[in-house]
Amino acid sequence: MTERLVPMISLADFDKRKSDITKQLVDAAEHAGFFTLVDHGITKKEIESQFSISRQFFALPADVKGKTPHDPQTNNGWEYKACQFRPSTGTYDEKESLWLMSNSDWPDDEDVPHFRETTDAFMSKCRAISDNVLSCFAIALGFPENHFQIANDPAQPDCLTQLRLIHYPASENAVGTWRAGSHTDIGCLTLLFQREGEDGLEICPGRESHSSFAMGDEFTPLPAHTGPIVVNIGDMLMAWSDDRLKSNFHRVRAKEVGKSPSRYSIAYFNQCRRDFVLQGPLKKYPPVTVGQYFNEAVEMGFARQQQVAAAT
Repeated sequence: MTERLVPMISLADFDKRKSDITKQLVDAAEHAGFFTLVDHGITKKEIESQFSISRQFFALPADVKGKTPHDPQTNNGWEYKACQFRPSTGTYDEKESLWLMSNSDWPDDEDVPHFRETTDAFMSKCRAISDNVLSCFAIALGFPENHFQIANDPAQPDCLTQLRLIHYPASENAVGTWRAGSHTDIGCLTLLFQREGEDGLEICPGRESHSSFAMGDEFTPLPAHTGPIVVNIGDMLMAWSDDRLKSNFHRVRAKEVGKSPSRYSIAYFNQCRRDFVLQGPLKKYPPVTVGQYFNEAVEMGFARQQQVAAAT
């Protein structure tokens, strides 16, 4: 494993320090593709409360979780293991997850008390953090300060932004296997919350082009801590920045020795509005809507999947 620096950036006194914070964010996004946010406005208690809600949901019987079924058309709802094939490993991810949008079906509060109230509040705070970070990138790229805020407004019916609650079940024989194969995120910007001691996340260097499947072969473990938010640039923002900001590969790997305990994580995917037009300031790539970008990315991933299948 190669050790790499993942910059830690404080958002304290954001309005007063915005210029300095912008420089730090851009430097991290250009060179690391990953950074960690602290002093971001979500307390450790609030994060632990959301994880408690998540654990309660995943502890339910399958038929109760299945009351919020996964819908392939919207990618919302509960999915179990077989929904994500990774070309990098030729296998399916060993996990379950619950995808949520503000206007999607949600678990019943009778099954998980305070689910909607707690999760709505958590998503609102994630949105506020994302708006701040994306406003910095908008300024650095030469867009109006609110460019990404308008493009990524969850109150609009065509917004694709989602929260994902994730559970990697414990395994006695998971040594060296994949819990989530190497991949990049299709969307704009991802906020990832982890729980203390539930390690497994590993990150990899960036790519030369947003459309390349090439990967570096050296990964760095990123220990899990409750509180700091791990942030990574997605493919969409890489394209939107004319490849200035880097979308990097990452994966979740089981322990090299011994039993791998359950791992819980929470990801807030800023994926923008389906009908919003995406093009960088230098116009390196032709304009496309966010919806078109997603469709092309999915088709490219499917083609890669077919290539892997044909080669095995």
